[in-house]
Amino acid sequence: MSQQYTSIRNIAIIAHVDHGKTTLTDKMLEQCGMREEGVSMDSNALEQERGITIYAKNTSVFYPPNQATGQTKINIVDTPGHADFGSEVERVLRSVDSVLLVVDAQEGPMPQTRFVLKKSLELGLKPILVLNKIDKPGADVEKSHDAVFELFMDLGATEEQLNFTTVYAIGVQGMAKRTMGEQSDNLNPLFETILEHVPPAPNDVTKPCRMQPFNLAYDNFLGRMGIGRVYEGIIKAQQTVSIVKPTGEVRSGKITKLFTFQGTNRTEVDSASAGDIVMIAGIDDIYIGETIAEKPDAEPLPAIIVDEPTIKLDFLVNNSPFAGREGKFVTTRQIRERLERELEVNVGLRVDFNPDAERLIEGFKVFGRGEMHIAVLLETMRREGYEIQVSQPQAIIKEENGQKVEPFEEVTVDVPNEFQGVVIEKLGTRGFVMSDMRQNDSQSRMLFEGPTRGLFGYRSQFIVDTKGEGIFATRVLGFRPYAGVITKRHTGSMTSMETGKALGYALWNLQERGVLYIAPNTEVYEGMVLGNTSRGEEMVVNPCKGKQLTNMRASGTDENMSLIPPMLLSIERGLEVMGEDEYLEITPTSVRLRKQYLKEAERSRTRKK
Repeated sequence: MSQQYTSIRNIAIIAHVDHGKTTLTDKMLEQCGMREEGVSMDSNALEQERGITIYAKNTSVFYPPNQATGQTKINIVDTPGHADFGSEVERVLRSVDSVLLVVDAQEGPMPQTRFVLKKSLELGLKPILVLNKIDKPGADVEKSHDAVFELFMDLGATEEQLNFTTVYAIGVQGMAKRTMGEQSDNLNPLFETILEHVPPAPNDVTKPCRMQPFNLAYDNFLGRMGIGRVYEGIIKAQQTVSIVKPTGEVRSGKITKLFTFQGTNRTEVDSASAGDIVMIAGIDDIYIGETIAEKPDAEPLPAIIVDEPTIKLDFLVNNSPFAGREGKFVTTRQIRERLERELEVNVGLRVDFNPDAERLIEGFKVFGRGEMHIAVLLETMRREGYEIQVSQPQAIIKEENGQKVEPFEEVTVDVPNEFQGVVIEKLGTRGFVMSDMRQNDSQSRMLFEGPTRGLFGYRSQFIVDTKGEGIFATRVLGFRPYAGVITKRHTGSMTSMETGKALGYALWNLQERGVLYIAPNTEVYEGMVLGNTSRGEEMVVNPCKGKQLTNMRASGTDENMSLIPPMLLSIERGLEVMGEDEYLEITPTSVRLRKQYLKEAERSRTRKK
């Protein structure tokens, strides 16, 4: 691959979940011959399974491809669309010169579109709109374009930003065009638009070097690494540098290795000049937003602020009767080391390694950006062989200027008209107020604002209430005054009084009382939660009870047992349905819900207290 590029363009791709960012990036790499068959930007196994981007990733293409000289290097950062990973997006936008705002031509702008667009407009970037999926049967290009224009105006865009360029695309086919009537079978119109409308990165190599990391990476051999943009000068491998904090404190370090990005690979280089995005190794305590400079008296670059967490929960050693059966890593020390390693790269996460000693439990308090953020960490840990149990997530409530404040979220709901009443009613009881409602044929789009804690346990309820036809999306609005007591419809728990194997006959009798979480032949223990009760009362049941067999028979004695398929627990579902007095037990092959106190006598004593 020739390195003789004449200029650099730095862009980020931003969009709501599932509007096609990653597919479009993959096709851009493919057209420039920089993507191997079957390799995607979503390289993490969890990202591929869930179909979402979790970690911001860097890549680059050289355009036009297959040309010895005169190429332009386009650095592309693919960002997450889910609200829980919003802190990734904000940092990335600081290091680019423009953004591709990808919007689904059928759905139009969604909450996360609003969030990422607001951040980019505030930073003075001028986005290029990519209306994607124009081949969908329900796509309405004009309506979506107008909705995006309205959104720009709502967010206070300048005259120049309102005069944005639009490209029409079918990402999955690797096709883009500048007008709907144009014929095209590749992404050249998109590349040409980028070259025309994204300013070349300033390339002043006469000044002393200054770069700023906006992301972190971890390598088993090289340790912690920083990914950032070189703003001035030339950065070199084996160079001794000064690391300047935003506060002005200075320490020294040495860059042992330097990499640039080519396609999905990183390439080791001796030096890189201003305008490029690079990865550096050798500074073990590097952090986002610090300035890496050639001289100790260099002025620090503007600080990067990372969004603070909104929820908290306890990570505990698994002490259930089935503890240690499946996992390789089960001790406090191993969990602590794993969380310390996670903190190296997961900047949205906070961990208190010394929670209140009076509780006498082995564990740590973890603070995250949302249930999805925590669930992804737990899923990663269980795949690595960890066993862990966690408490129910709680919203972080704190004091500001003598007033109690808590995180609030904006919820956007798209539902068939027949379900709008039940959604308004349920969200209303959870402290949410409707701020906007629009109807289009048989669909309604409603916007609500309310406290984060009002959403705990609601998503699965929403799926039931809308018969799976609703779309539910959220974005964090920040901390606002405490909303008071919230009434949630609480389902009770069906708790096992026995240890053994659950039998079909017992479960057949229990399924009338609520929703079961286990199938027949599942091993259970005393204090394990088997399901929920629809009436809200707590039940202690025997799932191991068999049918009494006698030699007396009468017609109608042997009814046909038909078992309803159970609602098997995933980590997210478990975090959603669990009660305050329960733990979610997570092992490499199982997710179980259990009471904190396994014996009924202990639970009764606690309730009386």
